Parts: sequence; C-alpha cells; structure tokens
Amino acid sequence: MAVTKPIRVAVVGLGKIARDQHLPAIAGDERYSLAATVSPDDPALAGIPHHSSLATLLAARPALDAVVLCTPPQVRYELAMLALARGLHVFLEKPPGATVCEVETLREEAGRRGTTLFAGWHSRFAPAVAPARAWLAAARIRRVTVTWREDVRTWHPGQGWIWEPGGLGVFDPGINALSILTHVLPRPFVLTGARLAFPANRAAPIAAALTFQDTAGVPILMDLDWRQSGPPIWDIIVETDVGTLKLQSGGALLSAPAGPEPAGTKPAGAEPAGAEPAGAEPAGARYAEAREYPSLYERFATLIHDRSSEVDARPLQLVGDAFLCARRESVAAFHD
Repeated sequence: MAVTKPIRVAVVGLGKIARDQHLPAIAGDERYSLAATVSPDDPALAGIPHHSSLATLLAARPALDAVVLCTPPQVRYELAMLALARGLHVFLEKPPGATVCEVETLREEAGRRGTTLFAGWHSRFAPAVAPARAWLAAARIRRVTVTWREDVRTWHPGQGWIWEPGGLGVFDPGINALSILTHVLPRPFVLTGARLAFPANRAAPIAAALTFQDTAGVPILMDLDWRQSGPPIWDIIVETDVGTLKLQSGGALLSAPAGPEPAGTKPAGAEPAGAEPAGAEPAGARYAEAREYPSLYERFATLIHDRSSEVDARPLQLVGDAFLCARRESVAAFHD
C-alpha cells in the first residue's frame, strides 16, 4: 500500500501489553509514527508527548490520525467514543469492550462518522491459524477440544482490574481461544452449558468449563483455568474424518495429516506474513517468527486506507453467554 505520510497514532494505556507488543510494532512499521502516549500512572517515553488523559491530549489539538486503546476494557467505551467524535480512527485491544452493546454502539458510531474501528483479535494472526483454517475447510469435523491453562500470577501479576466486573477473569486469555475458534471452524456454534468457578474474594472467574455445539451438532469442549502450575497449555485439538489437527502454543504450532487440500481463499487480514497453506503439512510444523502485532498494524493501516472497519464481536458474545447461562461455584480465595 502506497503511503505518502505516516499515520500519526497515540497509544492510550502504557501497561504490559502496550510496552511489550504495541510500541515495538509501531516502531517497526514505517506506515506509523508515535505521536503521543496517554496514561494517568505510567511514565512517559523519552521524546514523546505524554498526557494524563485522552481528554487532555485532545484538548491540546495535536496532529493525530488514530488512537490505540490498551486500557482495561471497563473504560474503553468512553475513550473510543471520545476519539471517534474527533474523527480519529480507533484500534481496540482485545477484548474490544466490557459489553457486547458497547462494541455494537461503537461500530455504528464509526460507520456514521466514516472512520475506522478495528477490534484487534491478535490470536487470529498467530502464524499457524490461517493454515489451520484452510485445512479444516476441507475436513469433516467430529469433535473439538480446547485446553487453555496458565498461571495467572505469571501472566497477569497484580492486575486487579482483571478480577473486577467487566475484566473477564479467566476469559481474558480464554477469549483468545474463542477468537481462533470462531475464525477457523467452518460453522457457527452456540453455548450449550457452562460452569464458572469464582474465588470467594473475587468478582470474576478463575476457571471455566464450557460446552458448545455447532450447527451440524459437532461438540466443542473448552477447559479454562488460571491455576496452572508449570508451562502454560494453549491447545485446540480438532478430530476429523481424515485425522486430528492440533493447533498448539496459542496458534504457533500446527500438527495435521498430509491432507486434505485447503479449500477456498483466506479472509483478508488474517494471513500472517510468511504463512503457507496447510495442504501437506508435516506433523509438528512450526511457522516462522510470530508476527501477531505487526500483522495487526498492517491490517489497521489497510482499513484506514480503505476507510472501512473490522469489528467481530462473536468471541465476546460467547463470553457474555457463558456469564448469562453458567452454573456458578465458589472456590478458595485467590491472593496475588
């Protein structure tokens, strides 16, 4: 895509995900320039204008094209509405909001104003996800099993917001698996049962057992747990008529038989650089260096250029269904 000037972007929220992923991705892409950062608590970056709030930044009338919201989801709606009202393009870190209604309202507002709204499901851009989607398009699926277990103290240390209403608890990582499933499985699926385990001192779950069924009756089982000891497990196992596909390490590793040949074309924006079709994959194929966040920013630039939006709320809808329909149980209190 030809670029005459860089997209001037402000990053709102300077926590771990912003510093580990967003800032390096912006710095490594010549289509962008980091124009400002926003955080009430985190320190500024050397040489970059910094503000304590988005309202303060916008009041300064900066030369700005887009904002990236890396805040906790509970405050994202107000910030996104403020940015859209100023005609700015908006990139939402996952999950895109605390409620489905918020996300749909933002989608409508972006459409009304002709600006881009991008809900960035980063796990869809893991390098083995597009090949898995292509492989599954030609298979007859019989059963899907998802295991997503990690140690919350390692991956979310001291993040109190994640245990509050709207913070999603174990669904914060679990929604990554749902974002992959809704992308790679060829048919829609619905929740059929759920059990959520809430620590006695927390407002969000630490574990979840979910069952789904697709429109052909295929069962999908999901096990989420933040009490994992040892290495994390981020695996999706799909049993089919031609063998078993294993998508592991959060989408970095694909194991599958040599067939079937991939069918159809890959969706725009979901093809990480360097990924190849899955047709004759050897078992245990690991793809090139993961480029989830650089690929997200490539997609955001394309959407801005085309004046279009990409907002898939299905993963968040499924989480909302789980909270709506689940049986709840109290488990031992959790302390960081």
